[in-house]
Amino acid sequence: MDKDQKIYFPRFYGKGIVWNITSNLVIGAVGTFSKVVMTVLNKTTVINKDRLVKLLERTDGRPLITFSNHDSCFDEPGLWGVLPFRHLWSRKVMRWSTAAHDVCFTTPLHTYFFSLGKCLPIIRGGGVYQEGIDYSIDRLNEGDWVHIFPEGKVNGDKKHIRLKWGVGRMIMECKEEPLVLPLFHTDMEEVLPNQAPYRLKFGKNVVFNVGELINFSDLRRMDADVIVKRKIITDRVQEHFYKLKAETYSLREEIRSSGATS
Repeated sequence: MDKDQKIYFPRFYGKGIVWNITSNLVIGAVGTFSKVVMTVLNKTTVINKDRLVKLLERTDGRPLITFSNHDSCFDEPGLWGVLPFRHLWSRKVMRWSTAAHDVCFTTPLHTYFFSLGKCLPIIRGGGVYQEGIDYSIDRLNEGDWVHIFPEGKVNGDKKHIRLKWGVGRMIMECKEEPLVLPLFHTDMEEVLPNQAPYRLKFGKNVVFNVGELINFSDLRRMDADVIVKRKIITDRVQEHFYKLKAETYSLREEIRSSGATS
């Protein structure tokens, strides 16, 4: 981010009935658009979708953290187009999502729109102690769902990179042990390429794989220095992230092979 670029932070999340109604409309409209793009104009094969849907309908109030790879700027909100309408049109159910501050929060208008969409500004390179992560933890402590892209950027080259420690801090500092669910997807960069002119494409095939819940109870109880503990938690996230990546690409090849022979 340009050091001279003016930055904006939202200060008005959930302020009053008008805000909440408008937010619900924005989330529902964007979710419906994403559903059309992902399930009508393109084909998305969702593996273990019931795992995610079941967690979104939980009634115990436990916080939920999902994390995934970041291959395209349309990952958010596009991926959520696979969810049922009852979720897409529920502001209460839908996720809070971390978003790059220098992309989504550069003007008051952009800040207002993305805030209505429950996006949280993250300053890349700003470290684990910053306002967007603080607010994410606040939302988790209220039992909400937060989605994070721990690669920290659109990883267009799909390189094996070290995941950011912010996800470790969120898991570590939740008052109640969060539900942590890994997600992985392929070919979103085919739906919205990472090169100009940045136009949505149609007729593409996406695979969206919902992994299994990860247990962090032993690491949360561990008596260790905060930095060490945060790193160890992030290491476990990374282990499951790359395991799910390998599984998803394998399933993608099986799906392609079955399609070619059917």
